Amino acid sequence: MVRVIGVRFRTGGKMYYFDPNEADVRSGDNVIVETARGLEYGTAVCDIKEVDESELVQPLKPIIRIADENDRKAHEATMKRHAEALRICEEKIAKRGLEMKLIDVEYTFDNSKVIFYFTADGRVDFRELVKDLASAFRMRIELRQIGVRDETKMMGGIGPCGRDLCCHSWLDDFETVSIKMAKVQNLSLNPSKISGICGRLMCCLQYENDTYIALKKGMPDIGEYVMTPEGRAVVDDVNILQSKVKTRLILEEGNDGKSEKLSAEYYLFGKDEITRDGKKRGGKQADGQNRNLNKEAEASADELAALED
Repeated sequence: MVRVIGVRFRTGGKMYYFDPNEADVRSGDNVIVETARGLEYGTAVCDIKEVDESELVQPLKPIIRIADENDRKAHEATMKRHAEALRICEEKIAKRGLEMKLIDVEYTFDNSKVIFYFTADGRVDFRELVKDLASAFRMRIELRQIGVRDETKMMGGIGPCGRDLCCHSWLDDFETVSIKMAKVQNLSLNPSKISGICGRLMCCLQYENDTYIALKKGMPDIGEYVMTPEGRAVVDDVNILQSKVKTRLILEEGNDGKSEKLSAEYYLFGKDEITRDGKKRGGKQADGQNRNLNKEAEASADELAALED
């Protein structure tokens, strides 16, 4: 086990582990650390703890010191240059006529490098832009192209739930989110309801996915035949969270290619009260019902595919 301290450099940014050395660092302390980019000003987001060596990226960089008043003043002075740096870079981009959208800028604490983040539809040849910026700032320049999810993480905002975006406020890393997760949770496949302000699938679809998968085990599909205490029936709907199945009883079995006659009333049963048949309803009537159920998904198949990274 190795003693480490977790440090974050921006709100919602990724947490990195550092060697605390002999410093008595506590969560919330501002620290000066050595990184691959040079000296950086960050915030400890946890107390000193021990983690398995397999979780670390070696070599582990050390914490130089807990930030003092001079360090805080230097950091605040650097932050005040933020708006001016954005303005200068935007002017250079416009002058070169480059198809790119400037998102943010970062200075390293030791002012050895300035990093500009941007989005673009494709690859951008910014070699001449780098020369312009190096001439203007007199320091090393790095331009980094990011995706729309990273853009939203940097900029922040309010989600459909009315709270700060998870990616900006606390989520360290993006995890894979797929349309299949929305289907497992019986959510509407309307892109406007399952996508975030970044235009991609909402990260929160992933939070409860494992629970839904566990609860869905043993549950029948819509259109499946089941045996109930009232007789043989066809599943009309399922409630995964309540483990309930809504069915219509079969009043007359189908024959000569005709669908069976179903009850007008619906019957609700618990998952443990039914026995799955393993067969699904067929015939023209069932095909029509299945098309209606999938109409929304089929109509927006291209849109749904575009939501996934």
